[in-house]
Amino acid sequence: MFKSNSHNTICFVIMPDHIRWLFQLNRSSELSNLVRKFKNITTYRFNKHNGTNGKIWQTNYYDHKIRGDEDLIAQARYIVANPLRAKLVDNIDKYPY
Repeated sequence: MFKSNSHNTICFVIMPDHIRWLFQLNRSSELSNLVRKFKNITTYRFNKHNGTNGKIWQTNYYDHKIRGDEDLIAQARYIVANPLRAKLVDNIDKYPY
């Protein structure tokens, strides 16, 4: 998906209109730089693949600081179950993204 030395991906899900991504930043990384880099790379690749030229991401983003193991587990479960709540699948194993 997106390889970088600035973070460790824990889980993610790609939804039809957004992405949910749980990761741990490395000590020297800044969230805004990682998000900007991700948006730039994915926009470039999307436009190149589709023969288009334009923005695909909204300007802002939502972040949540994990405050402990229980919060980490809850957020990971929330992310993984997102396609179920959106009724895209009836079993998470059926969701390919």
